[in-house]
Amino acid sequence: MSQQSPDRSTASPPARPDASMSLLNNVMDHSLDDGYAEASARRRADGSAGLPRTLKSKLGLAAGLVVAALVVTLGAAEARISAPVVAKEREELIDRIDAETQAADTLESEVDELRSDVSERQRKALERHGGDQGQLVALLAGATPVEGPGVKLIVDDAKNTDQGGGGPRESTGFADTGRVRDRDMQRVVNGLWESGAEAIAINGQRLTALSAIRAAGDAILVDNRPLVPPYTVLAVGHGKKLVTAFQDSADGQYLQALKESFDIRTSISDQAEVRLPAAPSLIVRTAEPKAAGSGAADTGKGTS
Repeated sequence: MSQQSPDRSTASPPARPDASMSLLNNVMDHSLDDGYAEASARRRADGSAGLPRTLKSKLGLAAGLVVAALVVTLGAAEARISAPVVAKEREELIDRIDAETQAADTLESEVDELRSDVSERQRKALERHGGDQGQLVALLAGATPVEGPGVKLIVDDAKNTDQGGGGPRESTGFADTGRVRDRDMQRVVNGLWESGAEAIAINGQRLTALSAIRAAGDAILVDNRPLVPPYTVLAVGHGKKLVTAFQDSADGQYLQALKESFDIRTSISDQAEVRLPAAPSLIVRTAEPKAAGSGAADTGKGTS
C-alpha cells in the first residue's frame, strides 16, 4: 500500500520590514490627493492646463502683470522719495532733543546757583539777627560748617537682608529684616544728641532742629534727600565720652540689639577731627515777644 506524502501547506510570504509603518507608506504612495490627481488629469486631457491659449486670456494675463509691475514701481518710487523726508524729520527731532536737554541743564545750573545764593543770605541773616551770639546761633542752626573732635558711626544693612524674627522691631509696622529703617536712624541720631553731640551729619547731610528722617519705600530720606547704605554718621563732641555715653544709652543698646538680632553691621570710633558741612536751604525764623494784654498774657499761657 502506497503511503501518501504528508499534506504541507504553502508557506506565507515574509512580512514587510515596514509593515508597522502603513500610515507613512500610504502618505508616501499617495502624496497627491486622488481628487487633485483626477482634476489634473482631466485638465491635461481637455488641453486647459498650462499657459492660456486664447487671445482674451493672454491679454488678461498681460494686463495683470502690467498692473503688478506698476504697483511695485510706484511703491519703490514712493519709498525713495519719502526716505529723505523721514531722515530730515529724524535729524530735526534729534536737534530738538539736544536743544531741550541743554536748556534743562542750564535751568538746573541756575537753580543750583539760586539755591546757593539763598543759603548764603540765610546764613548772613542768622549771623546778623543773632547779635553778639551770632556765631553761636549760626552754629546751633547748622548755618556754618564745623570741625572738631567727635565720633564716626557707620550703620549698614546685613549681608543677608531676608532674616526675620523677634527683637526690638517686632511690634513695628516694618518687616523684620536686616535692612536699616528710617526709625532706626532716628533713634541713632536722637541717642547721639542726648549723649552730648553738638552737630551731626549723615552721609554728608547736615542735620538741624528742623531736619526730618523719613522713609520712601526701602530708601531713607534726610530732608527729602535719599541716602544709600552704608550710613556714615559724623558727630562733633568729646570723642571718648560721646562714644561711652551713646553705647550706655537706651538708643545705643537698641542699635546693639539690632546687630545681635538682625546682623546689622555697625562700628563706632572716636575721631581726633571730623568736618561737617553747613546745612543747605535753611529756613530763617524769628520769635517776637507777645504784646501785653493779649490772650496769652491774660491766661498766663505761652505759645510754642
